[in-house]
Amino acid sequence: MPTLAHKIGSLLFCPDCGTLLDLPFGDEADVRCDQCGHLEPASSYENSKITTHSHPDAFPSSLRQLRKTKTKVHKESDALLKVTETCPECGHMEAYSKEIQMRSADEGSTILYTCVNCKHGWRINN
Repeated sequence: MPTLAHKIGSLLFCPDCGTLLDLPFGDEADVRCDQCGHLEPASSYENSKITTHSHPDAFPSSLRQLRKTKTKVHKESDALLKVTETCPECGHMEAYSKEIQMRSADEGSTILYTCVNCKHGWRINN
């Protein structure tokens, strides 16, 4: 009687050389070992439950990445200044302002405005 493959979990290994055997293709009666040519009956795979596990980071997911994205929390020190500036959208005379450096250092800063009344935003380059 020929020696049958060694079974570890759902994997079958060649009894002669220890190589991992492929799954039977279609209705093949035997599976041939790629290394030594041992023939394993396809019936050795019957009633085998194949289970695989992957690490959560093995397959990047844009949805999972969104869950990892951190949201900036504004502190009291980040409070916007209330200035007298006319909103181009509704004509209201008050707006919140914040000055930031968006362009290169040798160019002027950019002032971002948000209308107190309608929340319309606009910017002015200094």
